Amino acid sequence: MIRRYGEPVRSDRRYRLRPGAYAILLRDARLLLTHQSEPTSEFQLPGGGIDPGESPVAALHREVFEETGWRIGAPRRLGAFRRFTYMPEYDLWAEKLCHVYLARPVLRLSRPTEPDHEPVWMDPSVAANALGNPGDRAFVRHWGQLGPR
Repeated sequence: MIRRYGEPVRSDRRYRLRPGAYAILLRDARLLLTHQSEPTSEFQLPGGGIDPGESPVAALHREVFEETGWRIGAPRRLGAFRRFTYMPEYDLWAEKLCHVYLARPVLRLSRPTEPDHEPVWMDPSVAANALGNPGDRAFVRHWGQLGPR
């Protein structure tokens, strides 16, 4: 059973399944997050939607690079959670199936290529309270001190 976080499911809405891959990225006891300024300002675990035909790990590498400019190594799947939410940037009610990985930021190659995203380094205990959704916060509280093995 996959744990659900966030808003309750609304019976008056049709939700579209939107699988995604997200990363807890630790380096030197700090966590690499992305700050998305639009459509709503919030801190997030780097990651995003898995494109049709794309593997979760390939999506993870692509999304982390787009949102932070960093390449990552040694991704290890930690688990998954679901949340039902409105995504204003797509005008979509979504059932997000969020696969979460622990990985190591290896090399910063550029600035983010995704508009309105900025990489931010944060202490994991601060990040656990700053992240914009409860699923991200729960995973960081549980896994944010471990680092890749």
